Amino acid sequence: MTVAKALSENAQKIYSQVKDNPKFGDLKKIAKDIKKDHELAIELWETGDYYPRLLSVLIMDKNLLTQEIIDKFVTDLNSQSVQERNQITEWLMANQLMKSKKTIALLESWEDHPSPTLQRLFWYHQGRLRWMGKIPHDNASDLLSSLKKKMAKAEPEVQWAMNFAACQIGLHDTKYRKECIELGEKLELYKGDPVARGCTPNYIPDFIEVESAKLNK
Repeated sequence: MTVAKALSENAQKIYSQVKDNPKFGDLKKIAKDIKKDHELAIELWETGDYYPRLLSVLIMDKNLLTQEIIDKFVTDLNSQSVQERNQITEWLMANQLMKSKKTIALLESWEDHPSPTLQRLFWYHQGRLRWMGKIPHDNASDLLSSLKKKMAKAEPEVQWAMNFAACQIGLHDTKYRKECIELGEKLELYKGDPVARGCTPNYIPDFIEVESAKLNK
């Protein structure tokens, strides 16, 4: 525990429940019981610990999230491993940032943010919109132009999200499928990587081939 000041009695109680490797489902159940408690969320966030931070992003008040606060969160996350940082920010995006027009606007402004963490969320958001069947506007052409310019030299964590977005564009925006496949063939990201049984390859041409067959598209 790396908290700088003592936790309140309630925060200490919750912290004790979640600090030692709980299941994700248990965290979500606790969050459902708490509902929204921004003050508690910040106390749990400031502990610096992984599971308390996961719970924190479930119970925050999205209306209190600003660019300044999110930038602080990103700086704080330098203490986590890449895997933990990605999980926390994905939960933050899905449970808070995608829930209001104000925070969606922030998400959509991060393509060229100095932080790779926020760049990753920009691209993951774009891919996730398509994955969930929610495409609010036709920006696939602009996204593809950016992918062609930036993807090869992007930071690995950003590159993964860009690849995910390209896969989803190619799958769901069929008029851009050929371009996405050509991009994958050119960059060869994840080509030949082992794939667990039942999982889809991350290599763009293989992903599109497998998933489009499932959708009959």
